[in-house]
Amino acid sequence: MEAARVDIRIVAGDLRGRKVTAVVHDGLRPTPQMVREALFSILGNAVPDRTFYDVFAGTGVIGMEAISRGASKAVFLEKDAKLLDAIQKYLAKFGISDRTQTLRTDVYRYWERWIPVEKEPVNVFFSPPFPDLTEKMDEFSAMIRLVCDKIPVASVVIIQAEDGFTEDKLPFYAEWDRRKYGRNLLLFWVKEDAPAESATAGSDGAESQ
Repeated sequence: MEAARVDIRIVAGDLRGRKVTAVVHDGLRPTPQMVREALFSILGNAVPDRTFYDVFAGTGVIGMEAISRGASKAVFLEKDAKLLDAIQKYLAKFGISDRTQTLRTDVYRYWERWIPVEKEPVNVFFSPPFPDLTEKMDEFSAMIRLVCDKIPVASVVIIQAEDGFTEDKLPFYAEWDRRKYGRNLLLFWVKEDAPAESATAGSDGAESQ
């Protein structure tokens, strides 16, 4: 894919219409707007007043959209210093730096060290580079298991992936709610008090679009 500059628009909430400019290439492919809209529609009332973790943050638009829709805090995890610097500039431009945290980190090591400060539910969104889902699937799956074990009850884990993702290697495979949008996949897992037969992330009854 040749590099191209694109404007990514925040679609709803307090920051609706604000745009983030990014250079898109094979290593940075922002979540399509249709998929972002579906993501937040499905999460529904699980977004306001919760902390939202944007893991492999890239442009940071997912975390910014969460803040726009009422998240109490957004934490952006990204190892690329240039991407993180761009995120910080947009957070300042949009006046939301006080509700965010940006961390330059290896996300795999981050979750090994992470201790939840919140007793309230959180949302954790993973949009990894596709090689992580092919060449590092065992490590990725182990990280997801760690996150699922550590997060508070009623928290939601979301994974954005593409066709070819070996999702059957995920922990609690039967409990993931799977949605497909073209070549894009969204998978949702809700932490229950006890094992659940199925998990539905939002309260709005949204179906696959």
